[in-house]
Amino acid sequence: MSIINPNDPVERQNEKLLQITQSLMRRVEQKSDQSGIAYQQFERAALLETQVRQRTQELERTLDLLQESNAQLEQANVETERARSNITEAIETIDEGFALFDPDERLVMFNSRFCREIADIPDQLVEGMHFSDYVALISRSQHLAIPDGQTPQDWAERRLSRHSHDHVVFNVRLVWNRWLQISENRTARGGTVILQTDVTDMMLSEREEREKIRDQQAKILQATLDHLNQGVCIFDHNMRLVGWNKTMNRILALPPKPAIQDMPFEDLLQKLQSELTFHDDFEQKRLLKWANRRSKRGRIAFEVTRAHSQTLSVFGQEMPDRGFVISFTDVTSEREAARALSKMNETLERGVIERTEELGEALAEAERANASKSRFVAAASHDLLQPLSAAKLCMSSLSDQLHDPNALAVLGKAENALLGVENIIAALLDISKLDAGKAVFDVQPVPLEAILSPLRDELTPVARAKGLDLTIIDSSLHVVSDPGYLRRILQNLIGNAVKYTERGRVIVGVRRNGSSARVEVWDTGPGIAEADRQIIFQEFARLDQPTTSDGLGLGLAIVERAAKGLRHDLSLWSSVGHGSCFWLTMPIAVQNQRRGPNLPKPIEASGTLLDGMIVLLAENDVALANAMTMMIESHGAEVLLAHSGREAIALLNEIQLVPDVLLLDYQLGSGMSGLDLYRELVMRYGPLPAAMISADRSKELQQTCTDLSLRLLTKPVDKEKLFGFLSPIRCGDKQYLTKTSSCER
Repeated sequence: MSIINPNDPVERQNEKLLQITQSLMRRVEQKSDQSGIAYQQFERAALLETQVRQRTQELERTLDLLQESNAQLEQANVETERARSNITEAIETIDEGFALFDPDERLVMFNSRFCREIADIPDQLVEGMHFSDYVALISRSQHLAIPDGQTPQDWAERRLSRHSHDHVVFNVRLVWNRWLQISENRTARGGTVILQTDVTDMMLSEREEREKIRDQQAKILQATLDHLNQGVCIFDHNMRLVGWNKTMNRILALPPKPAIQDMPFEDLLQKLQSELTFHDDFEQKRLLKWANRRSKRGRIAFEVTRAHSQTLSVFGQEMPDRGFVISFTDVTSEREAARALSKMNETLERGVIERTEELGEALAEAERANASKSRFVAAASHDLLQPLSAAKLCMSSLSDQLHDPNALAVLGKAENALLGVENIIAALLDISKLDAGKAVFDVQPVPLEAILSPLRDELTPVARAKGLDLTIIDSSLHVVSDPGYLRRILQNLIGNAVKYTERGRVIVGVRRNGSSARVEVWDTGPGIAEADRQIIFQEFARLDQPTTSDGLGLGLAIVERAAKGLRHDLSLWSSVGHGSCFWLTMPIAVQNQRRGPNLPKPIEASGTLLDGMIVLLAENDVALANAMTMMIESHGAEVLLAHSGREAIALLNEIQLVPDVLLLDYQLGSGMSGLDLYRELVMRYGPLPAAMISADRSKELQQTCTDLSLRLLTKPVDKEKLFGFLSPIRCGDKQYLTKTSSCER
């Protein structure tokens, strides 16, 4: 315990220290003779005096610091009071009501305009009031216009829910049609600032403007309704008539406006009950039930008759405000026309039935006549073949006995004539069987090579005699067909091509398309006009040329009927002056396929210049694409044909095969161009030998092809240039590199 109380003033502490010193001195004087103890006590007293002096100096310095701090604090209080005064003056000068609540929701300060429009509130506002008490005070104010259906408690709860947001702006309606806009914001420390703005003038101006707009819209709506051909009446949510148009007055002959304005729907319906007759079991009470429904109304439609002469189509629909609109459409003329049309249809139906019966009898008669014709043709043909065979035998015997060249020549002509007669009779027999439905098809897997090879041997001399080049490309495919009828079909197609082609060539090849095989017969003949393509498959129809007068025109008729019986698709392409192509599509025999599912086997060609090469040809012109395909495949290559860029990509994705070379048309139609297709394929498969085919000879395209290392082949495509491009690529094949040291260009 200290002798000196540090809380005492410095003067009091010095006074105490002086008394202590004097007392010690007296004690020393009194006891100086007691073994030197008095001197020790003196020394102790001197030491204590020194400590007291030091302590006194420290206390004086502390006092100085305290006085300086008190001065600073006083200055700060002055500045704080000045700032508070400035803030008070500032918020007092603003036009809006201002209030500040601290983070504890206590009212800190507010100006005189705060709640001034709510006259019974300002006197009750005090600093420290909780925000919830402030809201409760407002909710009980006589100047607050609480919305219909709400209590002061409901209003207070809604106000407190808005207070939970950091920022909110809303309007509060007061009595005497006044409005306050409340803006509430959170401060950085969690307090709340409220601004109140009188927006009465703005609200009244907006309301006036809305009223003007509403009146204008009402006029526009009324004018629109008056120009409708339909009668329209509108009912509000209380089911009272609030609007209708002139057409409604005309249709229903309504009383003057004052008499029915705001009339309940049920009363109006009762007023019109005597004039309206409901149709199709639709009753009046059903309409009333729909109008009185408390839940959402669905659409309703029905018909009524007014004054036993006017038919009205009625449609009702609910509006968003729970009102509804009902429209009336005069459909009297439509219904009369429908009745007249119904009577006409009945008359026509009776006429159709009678005509159908007549046609049925005529068809039966025609079928009987056709059956008689078929039986006659079959019998006559059979009877004629007997003496014809005998005559041919006699002619053969006679040829062995004659040696005169002139006689042998005449005999040869006679034999040819008999052969022509035999072919005609055979054709008549085929036509007869096919027409009568008595043809029996022996459908089985057929190797195409077994059909095409004999036809090549049979028809090549005929073509060579006319100076034509007949090329029939071999195929290892097996198809599902009747071997006899398939041979007859191909024989007639190839024979017709040779017969009607005066110069040029005939090419026959097989193209695989998925699970089908397509045999194509191309010629360079005169072509077939569009008008003639509908008749060439009829019996005895011929498009005679000056040098082709033999035959009765039965070949294509047999082809068409046999293909139909075998369910083989028969198609034709032709260009007058350029040639034609007939193709027959048949299913491939799955059990006899000679290749994997994704790797098409190349068609073996007569030449081996491009043997084994796989060429992707993208050309949208069908005639040019087919001609190039035939020409390339005739030299041993396999052509993957596509008519667009997307088709080419899809084909390569399907077969999972990278072609050896690309032949791409520059203009492939809509979609990607040839250049786009080339870039896509290079991105997928890397650099590939490619040529761009185009009629565009611009320098820009030439430069683009040069930049992309593309060969540009201009149209019309020259055969020598084409094979001049393909041959070096084929010579670079590993197979060829092992056989020869150099490639001939």
